[in-house]
Amino acid sequence: MSDAVLVEHVDGVAVITINRPEARNAVNRAVSIGVGEALEEFDARDDLTAAVLTGAGGTFCSGMDLKAFVAGENVVHPVRGLAGITSQPPRKPVIAAVEGYALAGGCEIVLACDLVVAAENAKFGIPEVKRGLVAGAGGLLRLPRRIPYSVAMRLALTGEFLTAPDAERYGLVTEVTAPGEALAKARELAALIAANAPMAVAATKEIIVGAGSWPADEAFTHQAKIIEPILTSEDAREGATAFAEKRPPVWRNR
Repeated sequence: MSDAVLVEHVDGVAVITINRPEARNAVNRAVSIGVGEALEEFDARDDLTAAVLTGAGGTFCSGMDLKAFVAGENVVHPVRGLAGITSQPPRKPVIAAVEGYALAGGCEIVLACDLVVAAENAKFGIPEVKRGLVAGAGGLLRLPRRIPYSVAMRLALTGEFLTAPDAERYGLVTEVTAPGEALAKARELAALIAANAPMAVAATKEIIVGAGSWPADEAFTHQAKIIEPILTSEDAREGATAFAEKRPPVWRNR
C-alpha cells in the first residue's frame, strides 16, 4: 500500500486515512487501490468489526483528482469503484469522519459509508455539473435515499454546498462536533460498535442495507436467511450466557 493511504488497527476498529493533504485528498488511482485493499483486509479479518474513513490535513476529500483524470489516469478501483468503496462498500459498518470539504467524489465516498461524524464547519456537495461532469460514483443514486428528494435535487442540479448542521438536520450526518474533533468522535462511535458481536453487527448492516430493495411480502424471508446462522452461532450463546452471568461477553466471531 502506498503512502497515499494510511491504515491503523486498534481494538477491533480499522482507521483508514486518505493521505494526500497537498491535493486536498483528491482521489487518484493510488488512493482507490489503497482504500480498496484496506477495506478488503477489514472485511476479511475476524478481529475487526467497524472502520473509520477520514482524510488527512483538515479536509476529508475534494473528489476525483481532475489533473490525474485529464492526464488519462484510471482513478477508480477495478471492482470497488472510486476510492475503493463507492461501487462495493464493505459488508461491515464504516463511519466517515469529515473535516473541511467532502465534495464531488468526496461526498460520494461519504454516502457509501453507514454513519457520518462531521465537524460543524464541514461542507458537503456534488458540484460535478459545474465541471461538465455527472456524479456517477453513487451520489445521484444514494443522496435522494439519505436526504429529502427536493433537497437532493437542488444540490445535484445547482452544485451548491450543504453545511454540516443542515446535513445533520436532513439526516445525512449522524453527529456534529467542534472543528478538529470529528475523528475522535468517530473513533468513539466505532468503539461502541466494536464492543458488540461481530457477526451480529455485520448481519444487522446487511439487513438494513438490503431491506430497501426487498419486496414487502418477501422481506421476512430474506431477513430470516441472514439471521438464521446468527441464532445458531457460538456468539449468540455467549451473549445470552454472559447476560445471565452478569459479565462482559467474549466474542469469538463464530
